[in-house]
Amino acid sequence: MLTAAISFLLTAAGVAVAGLRARRRRFRSATRWFAVALLPAGLYLTGLFPLAAMIGREFADWAAKLVFDPRVWTGIALLGASAVLLVATRWVGRRGAVEGAAERPAAAGPAPEQPAVAPPPRTPGKPGKPAAGKRDDGLGDFADIEEILRKRGI
Repeated sequence: MLTAAISFLLTAAGVAVAGLRARRRRFRSATRWFAVALLPAGLYLTGLFPLAAMIGREFADWAAKLVFDPRVWTGIALLGASAVLLVATRWVGRRGAVEGAAERPAAAGPAPEQPAVAPPPRTPGKPGKPAAGKRDDGLGDFADIEEILRKRGI
């Protein structure tokens, strides 16, 4: 009964704060406050407060063992060493300082003589002549930019 009273009191207080935030035209903040205010009532109505209490007791027991048990400290040391090794290998991999990278053979061998993808079909028109205003050297898109730059004297 006391748990229900406390949870609904917390929900009412949170809704009141959300109302005050909405009155000041801070609707995003009011929505957040309202969402958090619904949590105590939802936890009570679903029966999750006993579960939260059990989790809290187990965490307290683990923390007490953490201080006095050397096995736990060994586990923490192993977790720390693992984290340091993961970060160090990531850092070395980003710098490209992996030794022997040039000595590795190519996975697929030499490049094939024919491209894997067929060239795009030519548009109908005069064969061998590119479309008007476009270059065939791969820089056709830059022709417009070059023209603008020439007009401005750049």
